[in-house]
Amino acid sequence: MDKLKVVVVTGLSGAGKTNAADWLEDQGYFCVDNMPPSLIRAFVDLTVQTATIKKAAIIADIRGGNFFADLISTLEQLEKDDRIQLKILFIEASDKALIKRYNETRRNHPLGEGPVTMDVIEKERETLQEVRARADYVIDTTDMKVAEFRTFLQNTLSGVAQQKPFRINIKSFGYKKGLPLEADLIMDMRFIPNPYYIKGLKKLTGNNKKVQAYVMKHQVSKTFVKNFYDMIMAMAPAYRKEGKNHLNLAFGCTGGQHRSVTMANHMAEVFRREGFTVTLEHRDIK
Repeated sequence: MDKLKVVVVTGLSGAGKTNAADWLEDQGYFCVDNMPPSLIRAFVDLTVQTATIKKAAIIADIRGGNFFADLISTLEQLEKDDRIQLKILFIEASDKALIKRYNETRRNHPLGEGPVTMDVIEKERETLQEVRARADYVIDTTDMKVAEFRTFLQNTLSGVAQQKPFRINIKSFGYKKGLPLEADLIMDMRFIPNPYYIKGLKKLTGNNKKVQAYVMKHQVSKTFVKNFYDMIMAMAPAYRKEGKNHLNLAFGCTGGQHRSVTMANHMAEVFRREGFTVTLEHRDIK
């Protein structure tokens, strides 16, 4: 007998659980919203016995009040039930995005009255911390449009293998003109000897092969490339598991002309060879 497919959808209020429920319902899941955890087990038992439902989705969040405290023990029981195939989907977003969404809809947060505050969201994050740790999938909807969210659900829950390649956005910049605020990781290339002080290289940039050869010939450059490559290759799968499909990297040097441009070009080529989708921008190059 085929196992009952059960998806438990939980996460932060306003992060997108309703959109997830709508998509699951379109895929033929029997959806139950805001069911008290104490009743989930009885619902699963009844569903398995009747065998009329093949796929079920249960939306559980802090709207259940005191009942929500029973969710962890309920999930532990379901994980041990060999009659079902359980997946736990946790949906979240940044504080800024959640506040914006609540202000646009003028809804009250389940844990507060009136305007949503950072304190209320932080309280909910703390309450959900243990549930999040048990999730099979964590999706951050901060920068996702509804269509992108549905595509992610399709790729994740339907076992579709054609996921978009993880995207790495690379930017070079000069510290003289400020930090790129959108960067997830900023790497300072000022430890590498500066071509600016080499006659014949000063007026060139990191797009020139002579500058590239000078920057990359140093052992500190080679050591950095190896260690940085290993770090990103370890981080990328973890980011994807957390629902993040891109990473913004920035390489900086004093003026943004030589060392940062060279390293940005070099790492872009390295990651392209590994199958990543890579974008490359030199912010401050003349």
